[in-house]
Amino acid sequence: MSEPRDLVGGAPETSFTLDFDGRKLPAHSGQSIAAVLWSAGITAWRTTRQGGAPRGAFCGIGSCYDCLVTVNGRPNQRACLLPARPGDTVTPQEGTGHGALV
Repeated sequence: MSEPRDLVGGAPETSFTLDFDGRKLPAHSGQSIAAVLWSAGITAWRTTRQGGAPRGAFCGIGSCYDCLVTVNGRPNQRACLLPARPGDTVTPQEGTGHGALV
């Protein structure tokens, strides 16, 4: 199966890995974190605040907030908007991403 970049002869400038929940995932410069996760076959990476339903990217433009992840210890980061960077540590987000709130 060909990819869009195959059609135009493009190639990413750099490749690197990021850590997602203990897994090293290949990433390319210019990819969003959501794109890296999709490329690895990961389609859900957070759970809802009520009910714990799985969520991933929905709108892809940062409007819906379904794609929230924790990146380098910072919760509530929109994976569809945040560029992947070498050495990023990304973890799934559960609920609010802030642990137990009283």
